Amino acid sequence: MLHLRHRIVSHILSSSSTSAISPLHRLLSAAAAAAPISPTQGFAVEDYLVDACGLTRPQALKASKKLSHLNSPAKPDAVLAFLAGLGLSGADAAAVVAKDPLFLCAGVERTLAPVVDGLAGLGLSRPEIARLVSLVHSRFRRRSIVPKLEYYLPLFGSFHSFLRASQRACYLLSSDLDKVVKPNVMFLRECGLADCDITKLCISEPRLLGNKLERVQAMVARAEGLGVPRGSGMFKVAIQAVAFLSEEKIANKVDYLKKTFGWSDAEVVVALSMAPMLLNRSKDILQRRFEFLVSEVGLQPGYIAHRPVFLYYSLEGRIKPRCYVLKFLKENRLLDRDWSFYTAVTRPEKYFIKKCICPYKESAPHLAEDYVAACRGEMPSNFRFT
Repeated sequence: MLHLRHRIVSHILSSSSTSAISPLHRLLSAAAAAAPISPTQGFAVEDYLVDACGLTRPQALKASKKLSHLNSPAKPDAVLAFLAGLGLSGADAAAVVAKDPLFLCAGVERTLAPVVDGLAGLGLSRPEIARLVSLVHSRFRRRSIVPKLEYYLPLFGSFHSFLRASQRACYLLSSDLDKVVKPNVMFLRECGLADCDITKLCISEPRLLGNKLERVQAMVARAEGLGVPRGSGMFKVAIQAVAFLSEEKIANKVDYLKKTFGWSDAEVVVALSMAPMLLNRSKDILQRRFEFLVSEVGLQPGYIAHRPVFLYYSLEGRIKPRCYVLKFLKENRLLDRDWSFYTAVTRPEKYFIKKCICPYKESAPHLAEDYVAACRGEMPSNFRFT
């Protein structure tokens, strides 16, 4: 049963050509002509899926229900040989078949080879094409994948970026380009977003480009409602924050911020225009951070509203440890300049250690160790508060 497949695979793997797959076309045709296979009576699809494709018995049982019409291994053999020629391992090919059994019924000369040739024409290498097969399965056996990739590759900037997006936004190769994706992209560009911003949005909010244009327009309106103007650097973040929040949920979160933090309407607008992702943060987490900043650090609610990035940082992993260090240094008169708590919290880790830990190795030899312990949620005894 498997002689044809083994002969084709051995020829493919021994070929020294690394350019596209056109030699494979001739190889398959010649092999099929030299050793034609007639339909086999009572072809056991389930056994074939186990023995030739490497599926487990449960996988084969499930997949065979979609392949009951097969009465010969000829077409599946050709498909498996084609996948091997692309560089897919046996395990990779088995994964493709398990997820899309009908892949074994795809026409190599009619569909798969033209698709591969088209993708190679777009500059994709054979390993990249093989990776695409493993990722998109059934969508690879549609010729429309080539014009779609031709559109997406410039938009996403690279094949790697497209893969990252398509791993989350699986609709990219199935949505209608002209009726759905392109109008959304054009509208977002009109809103001042660069293609790199649209790419990042698509990765963070996978459903974005697959929505109806009216819904995307509504998302933009909600982002502007936060006080973030189109074209601003924060506009992309604002769209991400409100993309799939209803007006009701946004209103409820705004009321929560006003009642819990004591912020005025104007302060809420300021805070959300600078930190739109507050809308997506847990109420409990926000409250614990806010209460610590007010009760332990001594910050005023209005001060926090104008510096809402405070509420982005981890309480246990960043805010508390740096508070402990700064308080220790100030109470022991070790700081060589007046550090604000905002500066201490917002600076990168390396910068903070360089400026607030390293200079005090002699005067406070346990400070670095204590800081690390505090970041783990421990309260070191060596922090000397007076």
